Amino acid sequence: MGEEKFTRYKLLSKISFKSTEHKGGFRSSGFIFGLVALENMGFISTILIMFTYFMEDLSFNIPGAANTVTNFMGAAFLLSIISAFISDTFVSRFYTVLIFGVVEIVGFTFMTIQAHDTSLHPDPCGKKSCIGGMIKVMFYTSLALLALGCGGVRGALPAFGADQFDTSTPKGLKTQGSYFNWLLLSTTLGAAVGVIGFVWVGTNHGWWWCFCLSTIGCVLGLCMFLLGKPFYRIQIPVPKDSPFLSIGRVIALAINNRKAKLPENPEELYENDTNKDFTGRKLTRTRQFSWLDKAAIVPNGSKPSDLAPWEICTVTQVEEVKIIIRMLPIVLSTVIMNTCLAQLQTFSQAQGNIMNKKLGKLEFPAGSIPVIPLVFMSVLLPVYEFVFVPFARKFTKHPQGITQLQRVGVGLVLSVISMGVAGIVEVKRRNQSRINPFEPISLFWLSFQYGIFGVADMFTLVGLLEFFYKEAPIGMRSLATSFAWISMSLGYFLSTVLVDSVNAVTKRVSPSKKGWVTGYLLDMNNLNLFYWFLAVLSLINFAFYLLLASMYQYKKEDDGLLTTEMASTTTSIAMVSTSENLELNEDVKG
Repeated sequence: MGEEKFTRYKLLSKISFKSTEHKGGFRSSGFIFGLVALENMGFISTILIMFTYFMEDLSFNIPGAANTVTNFMGAAFLLSIISAFISDTFVSRFYTVLIFGVVEIVGFTFMTIQAHDTSLHPDPCGKKSCIGGMIKVMFYTSLALLALGCGGVRGALPAFGADQFDTSTPKGLKTQGSYFNWLLLSTTLGAAVGVIGFVWVGTNHGWWWCFCLSTIGCVLGLCMFLLGKPFYRIQIPVPKDSPFLSIGRVIALAINNRKAKLPENPEELYENDTNKDFTGRKLTRTRQFSWLDKAAIVPNGSKPSDLAPWEICTVTQVEEVKIIIRMLPIVLSTVIMNTCLAQLQTFSQAQGNIMNKKLGKLEFPAGSIPVIPLVFMSVLLPVYEFVFVPFARKFTKHPQGITQLQRVGVGLVLSVISMGVAGIVEVKRRNQSRINPFEPISLFWLSFQYGIFGVADMFTLVGLLEFFYKEAPIGMRSLATSFAWISMSLGYFLSTVLVDSVNAVTKRVSPSKKGWVTGYLLDMNNLNLFYWFLAVLSLINFAFYLLLASMYQYKKEDDGLLTTEMASTTTSIAMVSTSENLELNEDVKG
């Protein structure tokens, strides 16, 4: 009987994967890291020069360029949900990455053509935006394709990389946690090369060169990704409902059965005991959001086997929806931080353009200043992985040193500090510029706000990706990891709303009758007040996050062999030990 259970356990861990034997692990992840590095060389450098490119070549003003950049970033990250939906439902994550990778290359190609051909540049008009006609069509087509491609790759790639690790083994459990750290390290190393090299080339030889190099980087990255196919564990989506349809059906049935009374014995709620079309472990019922449990009530006088899928749901399907609902407040509590990130990619660029860019005898491009946090992150990530995690593990007994939600919390605190520092630096820059505009302060004063925020991003982004992947039902992992990108998307869109709203309000109440951030001259603005406003919002948001994190209930799994409460570190360690014992028993029986 024990051998039969163990065989079932091993099958559940590998079902729906293409010949997983001798595949996966860090050997296959190396190709994924290569794509991440090469793609981010182009993507990060492109968004850093967009602001200046829009102002200089396409004749946008400061708020117009800032809002266009943040809207593009918001759209790119929001569109990740499309590829997440496709890879969870129709085709594998591998092919999803390939499809959207090609779309991204086409988008970069269009941007390169427009940046190179001056006939596709509008004449200055003094308005918020001067583009129109075919120039406008070309401009927004290239942005749309680039946003769809970039977002699509990000929606499927992190989950595909995490799929390479078999978490039914102790080694797989440990290495999957490290994978997310190395994923971010690949991002930062690639972005650092792009920020230094691509941005410098674009600044000194024309913006189209940066877009051209970005296109080449994406092509090389996709080729490297393809070379790794023989080594990948490729999950084939089992024919089933889409995640959105499944969620909708649970909610609809719960509403339809709202007048029904839940049985006193939870065992009377319907759960499918067969393994047909079953790709993950069953989830144990939780008491939270108990009104959704009514979707699993078996109608009087009916047999579950005779009912259609839209007439009854299983306990596991209900719990999957509960997991998604529990995740949503966590997503929303990180939006403000990403709004702060948007300012470093727009207004901080405007600051850098009028600061002293000299580094010895060399002139350092303003768009390359984000290399400072990237260098910080590239150094700190290995330190975090090899020093902090083992040290913290001795005290917390948690496999990753601290929980994912604790890691996110550290990042949120650092984002508050970053915005406060940004306001102080802007006061110093503006005062010096008003005293002697010909002797501005050094560009490297911006390194304080960039460096602090870079460390904040290191904690938050990795924590969110790992949290959403591990908490998500197996069939919704791409959708769940896309929540991290959706949070970034909402942050960028909120940035646009905040800039416009703050300008509208301050224009009416300020003595000068001018908004805090408006027009072309930064010295005439009050950017420092806008930064401090964001710092206050971030502090309030952190208090909100603490409340949510303390209330969060981690998922419970039950496959008939293991019951896992992920919130409990002790149980997490016990799970690994159980797996080791099972393997030892199998060897003895063999």
